Amino acid sequence: MKHLILLLLVFSLYSCGTTQLKDRWISPEADNYTLKKVFVVGLTDDPEAREKFEKKLQSQLALRDIEATISLDKFDAEFLAKERTDTEIKALENQLLEDGYDAVVFTKVAGIKNKIQFKKDYSNIDKSHNRFNEDYLMYQDQHFNPDAYKEYQVYNAETSVYCLCPTKARTLIWKGYIDIVDPQNINQTVKDYSKLLILVLEEDKIIPPKE
Repeated sequence: MKHLILLLLVFSLYSCGTTQLKDRWISPEADNYTLKKVFVVGLTDDPEAREKFEKKLQSQLALRDIEATISLDKFDAEFLAKERTDTEIKALENQLLEDGYDAVVFTKVAGIKNKIQFKKDYSNIDKSHNRFNEDYLMYQDQHFNPDAYKEYQVYNAETSVYCLCPTKARTLIWKGYIDIVDPQNINQTVKDYSKLLILVLEEDKIIPPKE
């Protein structure tokens, strides 16, 4: 039981509403970097979601004394209107470096999965699987009622922090894999994702805690 309680505490720590941390990677040299001025990019074809996410992350970083510029303020309409080449992106990196940026925080959706879930909510562990008859009666519905299940989507999102340091290689400092489960509301999803992302970045000492 103690082991189960510990697992539940860990799960709740790395879950915020619609978002769940699946994994993350930290560079062995992450301690050598201090983020002061970062460029935030949220890559999505939904302009509203992009703006809300970038601005939310910008405000959270500002609370931790990190200057953040969002891509919607830096990129003009012409830049976003077509695909860009490797040369153009490298030129952007060089410009950011000249402007004093030390990192890029890049978020994108890497994949989407379709899921099926039993509609009855037995998330309370004290009420599920305690008795065979209850468990059987609950799930027998799958044989007689096709509508007992609902389909939903899970978005596999990734956020990466890349170094733009002048004396070091422009390389990956940190990467987090976060699932967005059945998003229904943009505002809530953005709030959940940014909250979880900031929490993990703080724990991994990529950014300082809020003062």
